[in-house]
This record gives sequence, structure tokens and C-alpha cells, in this order.
Amino acid sequence: MSFRATTAYVEDVSPGTGALPPRAWYASSDAASLSLNGSWRFRLSDTADAEDDSFAAEGYDAGDWAEVTVPGHWVLQGHGSPVYTNHLYPFPVDPPRVPTENPTGDHLRVFDLPADWPADGGAFVRFDGVESCARVWLNGTELGEFKGSRLPHEFTVGHLLKPAGNVLAVRVHQWSAGSYLEDQDQWWLPGIFRDVTLLHRPADGVRDFFVHASYDHVSGTGTLRVDSEVPGRVTVPGLGVDVATGEPVTVPVEPWTAETPRLYDGVLATGGERVPLRIGFRTVALSDGLITVNGRPVLFRGVNRHEWHPERGRALDLATMREDVLLMKRHNINAVRTSHYPPHPAFLDLCDEYGLWVIDECDLETHGFTEQGWRDNPVDDDRWTPALLDRAARMVERDKNHPSVVIWSLGNEVGTGRGLTAMAEWIHGRDTSRLVHYEGDPGCRDTDLYSRMYADHAEVERIGRGLDGGPRRRRELPFILCEYAHAMGNGPGGLADYQRLFEAHDRLQGGFVWEWIDHGIAHPELGFAYGGDFGEELHDGNFVCDGLLFPDRQPSPGLVEYRKVIEPVAIGGDGTGGTVRITNKHDFADLSALAFSWSYEVEGETVDSGTLSVPALAPGESAEVKLPAVPAAAPAGEAHWTVRAVLAAGTAWAPKDHVVAWGQLPVSARRVPYVAATARPVPGDGRITLGPGVFDARTGAPRTIGGVPVTELRLDVWRATTDNDDGAAWQSDLRYGLLWRTLGLHRMRHRLDAVEAGEDALTVRTRVAPAARELGLSTVYRWTSDGDRLRLTVSTTPDGDWTVPLPRLGIRFRLAAADAVRWYGGGPGEAYPDTRSASRIARWQSTVDGMQTPYVRPQENGARIDVRWAELGGLRIEGDPVFFLTARRWTTEHLDAAAHRTDLVPDGGSAAGVWVNLDHAQHGIGSQSCGPAPLPRYHLRAEPAEFSFVFSATESDFSTPLQKQAG
Repeated sequence: MSFRATTAYVEDVSPGTGALPPRAWYASSDAASLSLNGSWRFRLSDTADAEDDSFAAEGYDAGDWAEVTVPGHWVLQGHGSPVYTNHLYPFPVDPPRVPTENPTGDHLRVFDLPADWPADGGAFVRFDGVESCARVWLNGTELGEFKGSRLPHEFTVGHLLKPAGNVLAVRVHQWSAGSYLEDQDQWWLPGIFRDVTLLHRPADGVRDFFVHASYDHVSGTGTLRVDSEVPGRVTVPGLGVDVATGEPVTVPVEPWTAETPRLYDGVLATGGERVPLRIGFRTVALSDGLITVNGRPVLFRGVNRHEWHPERGRALDLATMREDVLLMKRHNINAVRTSHYPPHPAFLDLCDEYGLWVIDECDLETHGFTEQGWRDNPVDDDRWTPALLDRAARMVERDKNHPSVVIWSLGNEVGTGRGLTAMAEWIHGRDTSRLVHYEGDPGCRDTDLYSRMYADHAEVERIGRGLDGGPRRRRELPFILCEYAHAMGNGPGGLADYQRLFEAHDRLQGGFVWEWIDHGIAHPELGFAYGGDFGEELHDGNFVCDGLLFPDRQPSPGLVEYRKVIEPVAIGGDGTGGTVRITNKHDFADLSALAFSWSYEVEGETVDSGTLSVPALAPGESAEVKLPAVPAAAPAGEAHWTVRAVLAAGTAWAPKDHVVAWGQLPVSARRVPYVAATARPVPGDGRITLGPGVFDARTGAPRTIGGVPVTELRLDVWRATTDNDDGAAWQSDLRYGLLWRTLGLHRMRHRLDAVEAGEDALTVRTRVAPAARELGLSTVYRWTSDGDRLRLTVSTTPDGDWTVPLPRLGIRFRLAAADAVRWYGGGPGEAYPDTRSASRIARWQSTVDGMQTPYVRPQENGARIDVRWAELGGLRIEGDPVFFLTARRWTTEHLDAAAHRTDLVPDGGSAAGVWVNLDHAQHGIGSQSCGPAPLPRYHLRAEPAEFSFVFSATESDFSTPLQKQAG
């Protein structure tokens, strides 16, 4: 028997043939099912028609084929390579045509029915996700073909099943007409990457159903109506409900919200099947220009989430999905935009259970058409409209029974057109209980809210004040930033500034940070690979690594910062008035689930602590809460109150005492270190001795301090540029990393002008400047001592026309060795001028290695802010004023040249040791890798500056327990 057939379906703009109409997804029922996940036989061909279809026939011998795991991507299992592009199509743009070179994977699964598989009724086979086009056979009979990679497709197979030796054959093409609709910023990863399931469909079994569960916030009642394609009954024991499908019933209920995710267990029973229901009562509305749930406006503290695992790509298991949700909840995130496709449906079950608002986004993006001014964009071509409507329907029908889904999104970066309008009209007609979102239409013709990406702070404030102009319809809509604060590499900066705007203007209903996780692929030689590491013809480098989590799901400093910025409880005050101001920033929950505590700290050490009685404030309420008296035995010194809000009892998402919010209130200022200039410089034998310091007589550079070798000390203005420093190629405003390199700040020369040994000081005069430029920094190092300690005062004066800010300003030097580091100042993690909200003043301890932040592409990292003093390598360093501390086992130049973590090995030879930066100031971070540059107030302007450090010898082995660095 020959199975050769045409492959014209690959380039057909239709969504496919043979698949059943979409319906509601549910995880389980009392009907039988059989998972077909696991090991499948696999054959890869170079083109769509390289092999005939005989493999689909019964009895075909695939014994010499390879094996792959389903769910999975074949390119992550040794067959071909992944490709990363942000928006460029990795094939010629000639819709709907695709290249002849079209990797095609033939998959075979032979299975037996369980002995107890019911003999009556029918059966479906369901594919939850296949990229990008699949053709399916069972036992030699073709079932059909489909496109729509992140959407479910079911086929009737009951008449074809036999007790044993069933052959399920699937041909998957990497490229198809559907690829033009799936140009999301992500890896192109072909394969059967979600579950494949055989479902028994009993006679009179459940087909499609729609759970309508609204909430009346005035009466406190919920109205339930379950529309079912097959009539039956709905029971909800906890509410005493037992009604026929289609019949509404109103009862007192507790509403569902992301903060209080109350679900009621129920059952939909038809003549042949019982399906468990998890019902959440809530009402979403557009009211007085605001998005409301249950009558109250909501503020989205959200993230965009691509599905990702560093080894399995988008083939996620339930444990990984749960880990994502738990991490979100523990970091105060309350909302997810499913960028840019519907997630695995089990993820939405978890959002229902744990409580997250969801913008569910359709599997639709045609971003690459921007390269030709949106010409031939499928969204504005009527031939493609059936495919667009199919994708909209498969999303809505699959996910309509999730209370967590409050907004449907038409897609992402698809321009505008008639097809998009058709989708919006269909969704509005099918589901009146949710709002519709789309960012790319500035006129908001098809949407219920105004949405933007990466608008800077000034524009967001204008929008909040209603001064943004535009069509009247748009001005009357609520506003969200569906993407902002691009979390690529070190950053994002400016989160706190955005949050202040969101909280100041009702119209601004929050935003969604881009994005949740770095899409690095685990690689044996590179650590984590990104675009270009697989030899792609076109790629967008490490732009795929722009998440709040590292690929291994360890939180980045950006996530720790975001957690602090979006805390649902504000704790503030000046610390000297005897009270602390507590504000409940929840939208729905009071503070009864939280317990409050205080600690009184002097010089970073806790002197006393206790509990704090805080009323169960309603959402939006504030109270001044009395603090205890300052402990009588408290020593003198810089003091702070630290107040924490923790879970009073364990929840489904975090244990008892999990910290939800904290605030630190200064009480008294620090004591500035003072060194009397009593020691005199003593020249002799090519060196100058000043107190505990020994200096080179010719250069004035220190050799040792207190016997500790200290070398190559000099002014430093360069940092290994961050992704946000470098900016994006399309950025129209200043890209400071590029400007810094053009100016030559990464190759500064140090000219020695004078070494002056005076009566009470050693003064070294220099000029620091880049080759080929006339501008520079006149720099004076002045060393004084009281005999035991050395004080270095650095004075800098800019020469020439400085038109750009500096990357950093401070000194750097090399220690021969160092491991343990302890400091009093901001911690536990890194912080920069516009990423400092999560930095708490205390005493901290780490190691040099532990102070490094493992960004997938190495860059400036690891600075601790507001450091009063630090100890490492046998030195104690005190700052006047406070300073940034960085220590690493490689130079900034080494860090700057590294492309992957594995490039970072300790410097050897003359560069061996630990390199320490003590910075008076750093330039801000911003999020200009896709968003705005740092706000002007975070710019490090080239202007006269003076700062000091006091050095003394100390023990290098720290045995006193301090607060360890923690996430």
C-alpha cells in the first residue's frame, strides 16, 4: 500500500482539516484515558516530502529509527539545532510559502489499550501542542492535519482502535503557513511538545460546557449557570447546589480573587460521564473607565511568562509549572500575561488554585512583517481570517472555565487589520464576562483597554493624568503596560519609579515586566547557550535571556527588587517619631493573615526585637502604629528600626513566617570615620612609608597596607557594559554603552603629573583620559595617616566638554588573595542607583565568589550599595561617604570580554588575585535593552567630586556569625 500524498497542506493558509471543533479542557473525569507520552520512534528528513507516507501503515518496521521523548522538541534531543530570532522570520518572507529545506520529523507510537478500556462509546486522540504543522494517522487511516502550535486539536478515533498494536503516526513540519502567524520572540523549536492523550468518549458523555459564575459584590451572592452541550446536572455540595445544566442558581458565596482564590468543588454529570469542576465566582467589568473585579479596581503587579525549561524548552511538566506559580506568589506577583500564546492548560489550573490574574493571549504574532512596512500582513488579508478565528476559538473554548482568566488578548505585535477585528468581534460575542486586550492598535478599535509597551516614565505619567491625547475612545479606557521594565541582564532599573506612578493615578492599572525567565539552553561547554551559539544564519544573540529568573529558575536580583517594589503592604516613617505607618495596598484582602514584628538595630546588629500589634486594615487603609521605646541598653551608633510583615500561618504557596513586606526606618545617622593626619611620609630605599602604608616613591602607588599587598590602585570609570547600557539597535535615544566605547572610556590612560611627600600627606597628581580625546579627569590622590590607619581622599575635576555621564567613579585595586567578605551596608544582593529598593542596611557576609551575579551574558554585576565598611583580604575599608563595593577574581576588562559564564575563570599570572572596586557613584541601570534609559536623576554626571576611604589591617578569617547573603 502506498501512502505518498501531497504536502500542499503545509502551505495552505487554512487551519487544517479533520480536527473536531474546540471545546472546554478539563484535567480529568471518570471516563477512561490513556497518556501516549513517552518514548516515540523518530525519523528526521530535510524536506517536507523527502519520505513517502508508508511509515503510517500498520506493520511498518521502524526498528532502525531513533527515539525521542514526547512531549519534547527534537532539536533539543540531538536532531538538528534550535534557532533564535526576536522578530525576523528565519526563512524568506513569501507568505504562505516556506523553504524547501523544511525539517520534518516522522513520529511513531505503538500502543495497546488497557485491559479495562471500555468496549462501548467512542474515543478522541488529543494533541495539546505541536510545532508547527502536523499530519496524523491511526492504524493507517489519515485523521487530518492541523496548524496552531500552542493550541489543542482532537480527532475521532474510536472506530479505528483495536485492543493491541495500535499505530499512531504523526508527521511534523518545522515550517508551514502557520509559521507566519507564530513569529514570537523565542526559540523556534519543532516537535510534539505537549501531551498526547487518548480519551474514551462514553455515550452521552460530556462534550463542551461553559461555567458562568458571577459575583454580586453588593449582595454577596454568586450566580452559577453551567451551559452544557450534553444536558446533565451540576452539583456543588459546599453550596447546596443541585441544578440542571442551563439553569441559573443564586447563593451566598465567597468570591474568587487573586488574593483570595476561593474555589468551590462541583461536578458536572451527564448520562455517561462525571467531570469535576473548580468554580470561582467573580465578575470582571469595565466600570467608570477602570478594570474592576467584583466591583473594585485592580492593580496588576504582573509578569510576562513564556514557557521555558533550559533542557526541555517549552515541554514543561506540572512540577515546573507549579514552581513558577509558587515563585510568583512568593515574590508578590499577582498577574501573568501568557506571552504570546495560551500556556499548557494545567498552568491555568494552578493560577485558579493559588490566585493569579491572567491575560490569556492567542497564539498569534506576525512581527516580522514590520521589515516590509506590514505589507502582506496576514492579519489584514481575508484569506487568513479563518485561521485567525480558529486560533481565537481554540483559546477561548479551551480556557473559558478558568476564573483566573480575566482578559483575553488577541495576540502580540501583529499590526492591525480586518482579521484582528473579526477575532475581537467573535470573542466579544462568545464571552461577555471578560475584557479584550491588544497592544498594537493605538486607536483601541477592538479592545477594552489601552495598552502600551515600554513607554517611559514621563509618557506613563501623561497617560495617568489624561494628557496623552489620541482618540476619545482611547482616552476613556484604563491603561496598562503590557510589557515594561525589560529584565535583560543587570536590571531592570526604574521599577520603583514606575510603581509610584501606577499608585498615584487611578487610570494606570499596573503592568507586566518583560519577562519571567531567561531562555538559556543548557550547554555542556557554554553553561547556558543563547542566539548564535548554534550557528544560526540569523539570530538575536542573548536578547532571549531577558527574564527575572535565570534559566535554572534561580531568582535574579531583578526579581528580588520587583518583589520589594510591589509589596502589598507599605511600611514607612522617619523612625524618630515613635510610630511606623502601615498601609494595606492589597485590592481585596485585609491584613488579618499577616503578623508584624520589629527589630532595633545599631551599626547593623540587632539589639532587641519583638512583635508589633497592627490592626487588620482594609484595602487602602493606613494606620500609625506605635513602636516600642528605644531599648535602654542600646549602644551609641547608627540605628534603624526594621519592621516586617510575615505570614501568620502557612498558606498553599508559602510557609508561616514568609516575609511579605518590610520597611527600614532610620533613627540616627552614622558616624563618619575620622583620621587625624599625625603621621609623616618617610622616604627611603625607593619607597615612602606613611603609617601602615608603604608606597612606591616614583609613582606614589601603594604597595602594602598593614602588610597586605595592595597593587594597581587607580581611579576607575569603566564598567563591563550591561545589556541595558548597550541598548537595542532600534533605540532612538542615547545608548550609553556605545557612546562610552566611542569616547574610549574602556581604555583610559593614567598620566602621572607629580608625587609630593609633604609634612602630613602624600599627594599624587594625575590626569585620567582616553587616547584621541581632549577631555579627561584631573585626579588627585591624597594619603594621610594617624599611624594605624590610612585615609585616601580622591578629588576629581572634569576637563573638556563631557556630554555623556560616566559609567562609574571610584578606585580599583588588586589584592593578592581574598575569600570571605563581610560588610556593613546594603544587602544582601547587588544594587545600583535605580535598583536599590530591596537593599537593606545590615551586616552581611559572603565570599568573593558568592558576590558574583551569574548573568547568562557576563556584565557589570555584584555591587553592594551604601556600604559603610567592608572587610576582605586582611583589609578593613571605611567610606566617607558610603560607597559601592565590588570584588571579583577577574578584571573588568576580562568581564567585559566574556560572552558566557564559562569564559569567567580567575585571572592568572600578573593579574591573579582579587580585584576590588570602591565606587563613590555608579550610573543607573534603566531597561534600555528594550525600554527606556535610566531617568536623569540616576545619571552619573561628570562633575567635580571628592570622596575618601580609610584603610586598616584586620583579620581575614571571619568567625563572628553575621547575616549571610540570601536571595
